[in-house]
Amino acid sequence: MYTSTSLVVFLSPLLALAAPQFGGPFDSGSSGEVPSSAASAPTSGLTSTTTAIATLTGTGSVTPSSTSAYTTTSPSNGVAKASNSPAPPADVSVANDLDLIGQLVLAAKAPDRIDLIPNDASFKFDFDNPPDKSMTTGKGGHTVRADRQSFPPLIGTGVSMVIGFLGPCGFNTPHTHPRSSEINVVVQGTLETEFTLENGARTVHNTLGTHQMTVFPQGALHTEFNPNCDDAIFVAGFASEDPGVQSTAQTYFGLSQDVIEAATGNDFTFEGKDVDKFRNLIPANVALGVDSCLRKCQIK
Repeated sequence: MYTSTSLVVFLSPLLALAAPQFGGPFDSGSSGEVPSSAASAPTSGLTSTTTAIATLTGTGSVTPSSTSAYTTTSPSNGVAKASNSPAPPADVSVANDLDLIGQLVLAAKAPDRIDLIPNDASFKFDFDNPPDKSMTTGKGGHTVRADRQSFPPLIGTGVSMVIGFLGPCGFNTPHTHPRSSEINVVVQGTLETEFTLENGARTVHNTLGTHQMTVFPQGALHTEFNPNCDDAIFVAGFASEDPGVQSTAQTYFGLSQDVIEAATGNDFTFEGKDVDKFRNLIPANVALGVDSCLRKCQIK
């Protein structure tokens, strides 16, 4: 049976040759305590060798010398670890990178698009920490959009997604998507939904609970409303990387004053000076409504 001293002497020639391969994962600046069993071992000329032996046998670490390149501190379980923490990951988001978006659009084949985005983490989208230009915010909540601009890995897939976070009485105001139908599933709370496909079609109304879904056909005027005093969250999927959105009321009052007056002249007439008043009253999406909900939830 070898003693620790005889083991050092026996293995010294072999480890002296092999020592460089132990240098990679360890830090030369580490410090450690000398176990009592190692304190009695001869150390002259054997600093790096005894350190390597201590590492291999799990006996602990050895007091470093000024020239040792292999000193390490062994934790209680005898497994050596590097003392330097890994550097934090770099920002790998490719959102809003117009040069990359152009290359992805022009790529000859799907594998070429994969190669244009070399970092795997760039294929991950965080709806809780979204990139610039992907969020729409109003008094009633916000929506986050993952489309070909905010999430370029979608290019070539034909899909995109929105998550809506509606506060109490939050109202995703009437709007359309000109380039895609929408499937909308509630993952928290309750939503009141409505859509009208086109002139002459009836309006379809539904109350959706958690894990219930509805569909809004492409181009249909539709809306989502949280009728309760708790938050609601929905997930909307689209069959387009760029479904587009047109908020109806906000867009309508963005038309020229003459057009608005002419469009409303037969049934409702108001002076031109009132157009700006109405325009300024249109809330940003996502808005607060309906009056009965606001009263119930005591929201002013």
